[in-house]
Amino acid sequence: MAHWERIVTAVGGRRLVVALGVSYTVLALGWALAQIAEGNPLSSVLIVTLFIGVPGITLLYGGYRLPDLGVRPEFYPVIAGWCLGGFGLMLGSLVLYQLEPAESVSDPSRAALVLTAFGSLAGFGVGIYDARAKTGAREVELRNRELDRTRAQLEASNERLEQFAYAASHDLEEPLRMITSYLTLIERRYADELDDDGEEFIEFAVDGAERMRQMIDGLLEYSRVDTQGKPFEPVDLNAVIADVRKDLELQLTDSGADVDIEELPRVEGDHAQLRQLFQNLLSNALEYNDDESPRVRVSAERTGPRWTVSVSDDGIGIDPEDSDRIFDVFQRLHTAEEHSGSGIGLALCRRIVERHGGEIWVESEPGEGSTFSFTLPATGDATR
Repeated sequence: MAHWERIVTAVGGRRLVVALGVSYTVLALGWALAQIAEGNPLSSVLIVTLFIGVPGITLLYGGYRLPDLGVRPEFYPVIAGWCLGGFGLMLGSLVLYQLEPAESVSDPSRAALVLTAFGSLAGFGVGIYDARAKTGAREVELRNRELDRTRAQLEASNERLEQFAYAASHDLEEPLRMITSYLTLIERRYADELDDDGEEFIEFAVDGAERMRQMIDGLLEYSRVDTQGKPFEPVDLNAVIADVRKDLELQLTDSGADVDIEELPRVEGDHAQLRQLFQNLLSNALEYNDDESPRVRVSAERTGPRWTVSVSDDGIGIDPEDSDRIFDVFQRLHTAEEHSGSGIGLALCRRIVERHGGEIWVESEPGEGSTFSFTLPATGDATR
């Protein structure tokens, strides 16, 4: 830091600007009184007084209003430094002019007051611009630091969540397997001694344990969307949907579903997660459908740098009031007896879409079917 910068910082940038303003205002009044006392014309005295006093009043008011000018206090010395720079530049110019043998100023004191006043005022204006620029840069830097801290905290939180989910799933799955095994063993060993109610109770218990296992697996998968996802790469959604149809081949055959799939694009994404996304949506389209031959349609439309993919069905539909709630974890609209499921599938879909920087929503009416739409980033190939 330069010597003058240390002085300005020690004195205080704002105080120095105000002091300059007060000095020029007082000097203007003093000079005016002295000139009037000497009998100089009032008009010329008034003009020179304004040339000295107006910059002084401006500096005084500007220094007072610095907190309202969008400048951080740490940059007040920058403004004061520019004021002193303008003062020194004008004073130095006047001295050099006076040293020229062929030239001189008739009233050096008047010239010095006028020139340094305007020089200080010009420096104040430049200083405000410079300090605002530095303030903007500093605020961006501080915001970036805060974002980095928040990002680090979120990453740590996600890591702890994943560790918890893994530990919970590992610790809970073993007793669940034991419960299921012993219930099955009881059913086999004591089948002749159990009445219809006993067999039904065991069946309910086994089914409950199995649903709990599915929920635990779903939670673990949900917690790992961000941390276990693979890097994005160009993905052909036609290949993804073909894999999903193979996975759901038995369900499609049993339901007699008519699945109409349009030509789908290539997107930037995680192949495995997109496969999970389509599998959940297609499974729901088949599950929540009372028709003997459900109809499902998959289409895509380009919207700027993104593709909007839609999965439509002619199923039982959803009340619009529930269109947001169904994407939350464990939010089921039907009992387990009515429709199977863990209540995590759509929450997982939203988590996957959000990881791809997109949005997912549903348009539906009860009894009128549903259309689930989501956006995915397009690849650099503009044709697909």
